Amino acid sequence: MKGLIKFAEGLLKGDLKKTVDSRIQEFKEMGSRPGSDIFKELCFCILTANYSAEGGIRIQNEIGDGFLTLPEKELSNRLKELGHRFPNARARYIVEARRHKDSIKQKVESSDDEREMREWLVENVAGLGFKEASHFMRNVGFDNLAIIDFHIIDILVKYNIIKRPKTLTRNKYLEIEAVLKDIAKKLDISLAELDLYLWCAETGKILK
Repeated sequence: MKGLIKFAEGLLKGDLKKTVDSRIQEFKEMGSRPGSDIFKELCFCILTANYSAEGGIRIQNEIGDGFLTLPEKELSNRLKELGHRFPNARARYIVEARRHKDSIKQKVESSDDEREMREWLVENVAGLGFKEASHFMRNVGFDNLAIIDFHIIDILVKYNIIKRPKTLTRNKYLEIEAVLKDIAKKLDISLAELDLYLWCAETGKILK
């Protein structure tokens, strides 16, 4: 772990810090926006599952308010036109999720238990696993949950902190999240900040 801590300390002292701080502030502002904007951010996270963040951002920008209004078939056709790998399933998940739009906004505004809210999202919103639910919550201002994808796992394996898991079960996710939380604590930053630093170090990009 010491090797990764030293590497991350270097990132915190570099030019990347200003970009990370700015993006974290954008996430916090998103959490106070109207429920329609928060729902569209949820749709982005549904789209990115087994897809790419770049593709999700592009499609989110193209469809916009259509996430709120388009019938399932039309939404599926738009997703297909825009190149999503799973247009039918994602359209179905988004249309089903609309019934939770108001309750999600309320939970974002009032939740004081991040893990409890994540569990609720995974149980009630089809298409969201732990990673996607954590991603959504980070993007609307929660900062103490880990977004564990193969980029993050690659880094932890590289520094011999974990062994590469065959599957990312709920228990394995929470186990790796605890490791990341320990690293963030040693660096005196949030898990949201740590994710951005490590993701950028691995990919060369900061998206959302």
